[in-house]
Amino acid sequence: MAKQLDYSTIHEIFSRFQAAEAEPKGELDHTNAYTLVVAVALSAQATDVGVNKATAALFKIADTPQKMLALGEEGVIEHIKTIGLYRNKAKNVIKLSQMLVDDYGGEVPSSRAALVSLPGVGRKTANVVLNMWFGHPSQAVDTHIFRIGNRTGICPGKDVDAVERAIEDHVPVAFQHHAHHWLILHGRYVCKARKPMCSNCLIRDLCPFEDKNL
Repeated sequence: MAKQLDYSTIHEIFSRFQAAEAEPKGELDHTNAYTLVVAVALSAQATDVGVNKATAALFKIADTPQKMLALGEEGVIEHIKTIGLYRNKAKNVIKLSQMLVDDYGGEVPSSRAALVSLPGVGRKTANVVLNMWFGHPSQAVDTHIFRIGNRTGICPGKDVDAVERAIEDHVPVAFQHHAHHWLILHGRYVCKARKPMCSNCLIRDLCPFEDKNL
């Protein structure tokens, strides 16, 4: 684990991320808050590409909790069976849809506590929805961010909660809204787990990672 970088270095890192891509976007396809919740819940232990392939047809016929309930668990399974853990995920999609109808008038709530009360929705999923749909500067820490945070010292921590707090505590406010997207995309395409592409990294001169692949 690298030690926490200082303020000026972190500011420079995110200034570079912003200059390279001012408005980074999440890669899960969705049309509204509900389909975003479902897509993120389905993405656990699956790739965004795989989820998008599975949900392309699903969301055309079930883009509200009511329509998903009408489709039923077996109908959901037929659409998402290419995704890992699809049976359990289909069960959760139906349960969370029923809960949204029963407890929230069919609308996706905008508080973290309400979101994590939904079946199959954890803190990371809740933070993605709060950030991407409701514009809250919440930080959804996945394996990419956890790796980068500890490898670079941008936001080190022994677990995902600690890394989340490190982002909130150390990343300047101006960069908070897009911070997790910049970090996820950097981890997915540049700072990879096994073969980091350090020669193509725009922050390589600021990164203390000892095993740089130059």
